[in-house]
Amino acid sequence: MGWLFLFVAGCAEIVFALSLKYNEGFTKLWPSLVTMVAGGSSFYLLMLAIKTLPIGTAYAVWTGMGAVGVAILGIFLFKESTDLIRLASIVMIVVGIVGLKLTHTE
Repeated sequence: MGWLFLFVAGCAEIVFALSLKYNEGFTKLWPSLVTMVAGGSSFYLLMLAIKTLPIGTAYAVWTGMGAVGVAILGIFLFKESTDLIRLASIVMIVVGIVGLKLTHTE
């Protein structure tokens, strides 16, 4: 169950980070509400996940999911760079996340 909580927490982290782009310093109501709900949900689900997962693994996977998700969506939503070094860096983060998952034993 910890991995499910962690996955959903990572997804909420992506929504949280992207919503920061749209809330314009908390001056727009709906994007600001999305930011608060997604951020709170992400932290809460991470808290549930670390009840059964090692904190180092859970935190690294959570931040990695957020970083990769926002970087990929930034390419599609905001026309951010797709140069080779950026894409290779995203792949290395994914490899690290997979490595942490594979080396964890429950």
